[in-house]
Amino acid sequence: MSELVRTQPAMEELQALSQRLEGQTPQEVLAYALDQYFPSIVLACSFGPEDVVLWDMMYQVNPKASLFYLDTDFLFKETHDVRQRMIAKYLLAPDQLIEVKPDLSPEQQAEKFGDDLWLRQPDQCCNMRKVEPLTRILKNYSAWVTGIRRDQAPTRTNTKLVEWDGKFELVKFNPLAAWTNDDVWAYIKAHDVPYNVLHDQNYPSIGCTHCTVQVKPGEDPRSGRWQNSEKTECGLHK
Repeated sequence: MSELVRTQPAMEELQALSQRLEGQTPQEVLAYALDQYFPSIVLACSFGPEDVVLWDMMYQVNPKASLFYLDTDFLFKETHDVRQRMIAKYLLAPDQLIEVKPDLSPEQQAEKFGDDLWLRQPDQCCNMRKVEPLTRILKNYSAWVTGIRRDQAPTRTNTKLVEWDGKFELVKFNPLAAWTNDDVWAYIKAHDVPYNVLHDQNYPSIGCTHCTVQVKPGEDPRSGRWQNSEKTECGLHK
């Protein structure tokens, strides 16, 4: 797939579009996004609850839509299980569910940077295993879809339904921005969407095995990520 030459829309145009889409359903936002950008649009899927919901919606709008996931080499077995169940449920073709890998294997990373880099330099580890691969895959698209919600973290409070992603230089759609966690899970149950069974075991937010732990009742849902560190984001979203 060749890298695209993309033109940034006027900021006023994107702001007006985002305001116009406020109050519409995620399905309506996705229908607009797919109508305008398909096939040069893709869902970034971590197999979290928001992402599997978005894929179910996208599939209903356009069964030929595509998604990708970042295989950091440190994903939980249960995360891979969700992938397999989604392939079976939606009959996903290989070119629809795209695997994106880091340049370095875990062994090569350890040889070059030392063991347990995620403990010593978690930002550097995330950059090599997530941000760089993401940058590489997004160069092939004009727009991407994410599962960001405004109530997930203080850093996401002002998330718009559609915006220009200056970090990766393409249009970014956040159809679930106004949804709550309850909205997401109600959809999963109502539509029998495959999800990670670790969510039933006090893992509300799931990343790599080395940097994800269970969360106690009443704790912040994202407190199980990068515990004992000031890190709160992996760098995929500004």
